[in-house]
Amino acid sequence: MSNDTRDSESNAPQRDDEQADPAKIPEAADDASPEADTAKADEEKADAAEASESAADDDEDYSPRRSPALIATAVALPIALVVGVLVMGVMANRNPAREALTLGAVQAPAAKGPECTALLPELPAKLGDYTNSELRQPAPDGAKAWQLPDGGDAIVLRCGLDRPMEFNRASPLQVVNGVSWFDVRDTTSGAASGTWWAVDRGTYIALTMPDNAGPTPLQEVSDAIKKAMPEKALDPNPLPN
Repeated sequence: MSNDTRDSESNAPQRDDEQADPAKIPEAADDASPEADTAKADEEKADAAEASESAADDDEDYSPRRSPALIATAVALPIALVVGVLVMGVMANRNPAREALTLGAVQAPAAKGPECTALLPELPAKLGDYTNSELRQPAPDGAKAWQLPDGGDAIVLRCGLDRPMEFNRASPLQVVNGVSWFDVRDTTSGAASGTWWAVDRGTYIALTMPDNAGPTPLQEVSDAIKKAMPEKALDPNPLPN
């Protein structure tokens, strides 16, 4: 009887682990390799970072957002208000409120007559840089005044006055826009103003104004007189003896 067992060993059935598919063995080895572990860890980290960013975006979507323009407006508005207050203060100092102008009473027998009643509404509210000035009550009849925005010497018109004593047949006249004017000036007092008299309307009109007012006030008042009052013959005083 032989003790050779080679045949029996070769004919013996293989175990399950020995019958495994050789193609799967490298894959198992690869899965267990250090490179595979590192790649898997990196992938997990990337997934975690992406999830964190997504959560942050969600939080941002639900948080109140402030527009840069809104922030700039909120900062600029208080500054603009302060600047506006300062500008208003400067302008108030430059242009103080004008007080009502007081005019003394003079002899004006025709101030309530039809000529003056027709003239006053035709007078402009502005004469060059001079604007209508409020008169302190009781204001004289037939009177109107204008001042510069910061006050100062006024332009004053009075309608319905008596004939001026200085107006005579030898008086020089100046015609402005169809109206004859006679200039009366006190040269002895050094006054910086004069009075012009309209002498060709039957009713006498005096316009007192500063020397630096320019020609515009006289021209515009002449236009109003010509429109409201018809021209009449001159009636000067006789020549002095």
